[in-house]
Amino acid sequence: MENFINAKFVTTTDPEYYQTFWQSMKGIQVQDVYLESGKKANNTHALPSVSIPRFHEARLKESLFRNIASVAAVSKGSTVFAEDFHGSAEWIPENSSIDLHDGDEDFDRIPLGYHKLGSILRFPEDFVHDATFNIERYILKHFAKAVSRCEDSAFITGDGVNEPFGILHPQRGAEIGVNAKELTYDAVIQLFFSVKPEYRKHGKWLMNDDTALILRTLKDADGNYLWNQANDTILGKEVLISEFMPSDGMPVAFGDFEYYQIIDRSEFSCRVLRETYVDDAQVGYLGYEFVDGLLLRREAVKTLCISE
Repeated sequence: MENFINAKFVTTTDPEYYQTFWQSMKGIQVQDVYLESGKKANNTHALPSVSIPRFHEARLKESLFRNIASVAAVSKGSTVFAEDFHGSAEWIPENSSIDLHDGDEDFDRIPLGYHKLGSILRFPEDFVHDATFNIERYILKHFAKAVSRCEDSAFITGDGVNEPFGILHPQRGAEIGVNAKELTYDAVIQLFFSVKPEYRKHGKWLMNDDTALILRTLKDADGNYLWNQANDTILGKEVLISEFMPSDGMPVAFGDFEYYQIIDRSEFSCRVLRETYVDDAQVGYLGYEFVDGLLLRREAVKTLCISE
């Protein structure tokens, strides 16, 4: 009875929760009461607090967009503030005053939602039950890789239906900066200058491998390459490669991707599937996260649209 009472006060920050959580992931029978503080409505359990930064680090290594976008954790509320600086500085004559800036213009209120992203992993039973198997490292690494691929795909091409709006969404994504019939040196230059200077300052290029191969071969009239082979930049701006960018339609995007806001609505949670894959001599793991994403300033990123 004493153990049960003490267990009621175990939280996700406690060593007891950490130990019990990862023992349960290995299929070891545990006292479920130790996991009560982390139990979610979808019958999963929150990661132990110690494991959360390890998962974030693993996901950051796998994700493209989480390295270039803005990321915020918002567990409650239905709106998020989109910030853009409209203020200015000025020289003030002696005995004069400065005009006051209305800071309210710096913020837009954007409706906030969330989308449920799920992933299933499977490992061989003998692998999981091996005493040398680091269950925490493997699960965090593989879940991070799985969800990062799914996130990056949605952050680029998502249609807003059960997933975030991506930067290529025609109404909620980036604006079209240039329409062209084909990828040319001039079209890429025009795309660069279609983005306002304040967004070009921290601008990056985004494309897939096929598009990058074409752009590497483009030259101006004097034979100068568009692509700087020494540091993989175009016009001094870094080129990012993603397999989720299309080869046609809108194959190139350029701008400040920090204006894409990723909203983490809850920490990652998971549970073991002990019986589901037993006939295959495997142990399964089900993981969930709730996330949203949206380009808050459409003019901050623009695309090159190829059309006949």
